[in-house]
Amino acid sequence: MSLPPSPRLWVVVGATGTGKTRLSLDLADALQEHGRPSEIVNADAMQLYRGMDIGTAKISDAERRGIPHHLFDVLDVTQEAAVAWFQDTARATIAEIHSRGADAVFVGGSGLYVSSVVYDFRFPPRDEGIRARLEAELLARGPGVLFDRLRDLDPVTADRVDPRNGRRVVRALEVIELGERTHGAALPEEPALWHPETTLVGVSVPRAELVERLDERVAAMWRDGLVAEASKLRDVGLEDGVTAGRAIGYAQALAQLRGEKSEADAIAETQALTRRYARRQVSWFKRLSGVQWVTPDFDAAELVNQQ
Repeated sequence: MSLPPSPRLWVVVGATGTGKTRLSLDLADALQEHGRPSEIVNADAMQLYRGMDIGTAKISDAERRGIPHHLFDVLDVTQEAAVAWFQDTARATIAEIHSRGADAVFVGGSGLYVSSVVYDFRFPPRDEGIRARLEAELLARGPGVLFDRLRDLDPVTADRVDPRNGRRVVRALEVIELGERTHGAALPEEPALWHPETTLVGVSVPRAELVERLDERVAAMWRDGLVAEASKLRDVGLEDGVTAGRAIGYAQALAQLRGEKSEADAIAETQALTRRYARRQVSWFKRLSGVQWVTPDFDAAELVNQQ
């Protein structure tokens, strides 16, 4: 079967540990078999960072099957992975891939990052003065007080924001002060697609099975040297990173290195936070319309044959 001539955007989403990476590789191979070259674009916020490999389950060069991969290892751990920057960068990367006559396979589990690219998603304005004031209050009083304020002002957004994520709480309050509706870590009710030829695929695993996968994945990260990796990254500023320094797994490994947590406690906390994060991912992607949900062992060739 021949595919239509216009380049397509394939979007592979799902919770961490569901097998998105394997499906994206199989999809790229299936497209190649149909005479359609493709390139893979990362949509995982933490895989943007150089050196954060073990704790993000980043695909190695040897595992990439010769398929071009983009937006891996593009930031230092001291840089901030802002969603608005990612939207522009990812869309430009996808447009470049399409200009070469290839399909783009956009894969990852960072819900807001994925949605900001895939949908006609416009960010509210910013005000440096308001944000600086709120960040100073965050530093002085902690995220709890600011989150309570957000919950009073915009309970819908508060339900979708991690109360411990001070950065996200500050951003939501900043937008409210500007008299705008917060994007609330949410999408418009009926979002339009950014690229008209888009196929969305979600990888789903039963809850009990996913919990087992995630707990084992975290234990394996410690066995594979996550603490040593965090130690090297600490030398280049990981603890000062606004985004990277708070990454699940790395924050706990750093606490272990400082002697604040035992290894067992660091692993247990990372497992609990990973399970919680996976629940939020599932909730986010389940809200999206038009997603074809598949199992990890789904034959990617079937996706291609449907087009």
